[in-house]
Amino acid sequence: MTEFYLSFTSYFANLPWLELIAMVLALTYVILAAQGSLWCWPAAFISTALYTVIFYDVLLLMDSALNVYYLLMALYGYWAWQKNSANNNEQQFSGLAIVSWQLSWHVKACLMLAVLSLLLGYIMANYTPAVFPYLDTFTTVFAVFATYLVTQKVLENWLYWLVIDTVSIYLYIEKDLMPTVILFVIYVFIAAYGYIKWQALYKASPTKHVNLSQKVAG
Repeated sequence: MTEFYLSFTSYFANLPWLELIAMVLALTYVILAAQGSLWCWPAAFISTALYTVIFYDVLLLMDSALNVYYLLMALYGYWAWQKNSANNNEQQFSGLAIVSWQLSWHVKACLMLAVLSLLLGYIMANYTPAVFPYLDTFTTVFAVFATYLVTQKVLENWLYWLVIDTVSIYLYIEKDLMPTVILFVIYVFIAAYGYIKWQALYKASPTKHVNLSQKVAG
């Protein structure tokens, strides 16, 4: 315990400020997005640009590639929200209802994503210098899919993020990215809160929107 404490304090005594800035901006993005502020997207753009470099530097290549994807999504998000703002003089995003997709659909999707993760992980393990190629690929593939679920307001997206963020914490501990570890611990709590909050909103909705007219088990 003492050794861990000394290692932890030593790390922050020599804090990588680039990573800290990326972490703060990532949290800023989440907070501003929750408030419906257009400025969440510039924060997301800068944060993901920094993390693209940070992850590439420590050979988490799939995480680096994932942040390139987030970078493009930040540009698209800014464009979409700005267009909405110009049309309505304020950001209003309540039109898209929360939906719940049936369990069998999620099982099939997870099986396909797992197979894809194994195939890409094999390529990363044998043809690149990537570390933790399978776990890194797993989090990347599932995060891309989970991001799509967020855009569709699918309730279960938060369950995907709970798993993705938890696995990511292990990866970042192993690579000694402590500010990012803290960030993803916070993300785990946000994902848990998000699921509870969205579930309450979904149940309170006068009209339930369920994929194929079948409610997800549980």
